[in-house]
Amino acid sequence: QLQASGGGLVQAGGSLRLSCAASGRAFSISRYGMGWFRQAPGKEREFVAVISRSGGSTKYADSVKGRFTISRDNAKNTVYLQMNSLKPEDTAVYYCAADQDLYGSVSPNSYDSWGQGTQVTVSS
Repeated sequence: QLQASGGGLVQAGGSLRLSCAASGRAFSISRYGMGWFRQAPGKEREFVAVISRSGGSTKYADSVKGRFTISRDNAKNTVYLQMNSLKPEDTAVYYCAADQDLYGSVSPNSYDSWGQGTQVTVSS
C-alpha cells in the first residue's frame, strides 16, 4: 500500500528526492504520522525523519539534520524526503512507513505499514 521511489546512484554532495505514495482508496496517509527509515547492509534499521499527520511537526535524526527535509501532500497521498549534501554514509535502503500516532514515532516498532524500500547509493 506504500510505494517508495526516487532512489538511485549519486555522487557525494548531490541530491535526491524520495517519494512515498499510498495506493488504494482505503489507505489515506492523512490519518497517519509518516516516517522515513533506512537500513544499510549489516546494520539495523534506523530512524531518519518523521512528519506529523498535519505536517506541522517534523523531527530528524541528528545525522541528517540540516540536509534532509521531510514533507507531505495529503491531497496527493504522498510523502517526500528531499536529501541534499548527500554523503557516502547515507547509502542504504530507504523505507517509508505509516504510524497511527498523530506525530509519528522515531521507533520503527511503532509503525504498522511499510513500503518496499528504495536503494540510495552515494559514491565518494
